[in-house]
Amino acid sequence: MTDVLHSEVATLGGGCFWCLEAVFDQLDGVSAVVSGYAGGHVAQPTYQQVCDGTTGHAEVVQVRFAPAQISFRQVLEVFFSIHDPTTLNRQGNDVGTQYRSVIFAHTPAQQQVATTLIGELEGQRVWPRPIVTEVTAAGHFYPAEDYHQAYFAHNGRQPYCQMVVAPKVAKFRKQFATKLKG
Repeated sequence: MTDVLHSEVATLGGGCFWCLEAVFDQLDGVSAVVSGYAGGHVAQPTYQQVCDGTTGHAEVVQVRFAPAQISFRQVLEVFFSIHDPTTLNRQGNDVGTQYRSVIFAHTPAQQQVATTLIGELEGQRVWPRPIVTEVTAAGHFYPAEDYHQAYFAHNGRQPYCQMVVAPKVAKFRKQFATKLKG
């Protein structure tokens, strides 16, 4: 178990939070993943409010990780591998600002790592279109309702999970096989 006193938090949005949570839950060095909302202007938003697109929030995950086991950069490398950072306010059929690609930096060091990695990925032309991922300072994070937590673990047979979440998890497990929890 990761020592909370020697851990960091990353807050990331890249489409539906169920997808991100399902992946980061399996990543070695990660002790906790919480689905929630960040980047908006309404206190304590509900899922329905966020889905309506009127609060300015993104669906995000807060990932608690041990930098002695996995660096913030490595967390971001996984993040960029499991979503399309070139589509503005969209991931697959999920459309709206709540599905934007965003990194909420908790420190200036996180901001620097994120902008440097984006620059490197752009230079390598990993994607045919430019990266549109926002990098902004972290603000308030609101945990999503309880039924969103560990959603894939509890609802893996649900059609959305089978068609959208499961393929992302499978891709991650293949690409990062050496980084999976034991």
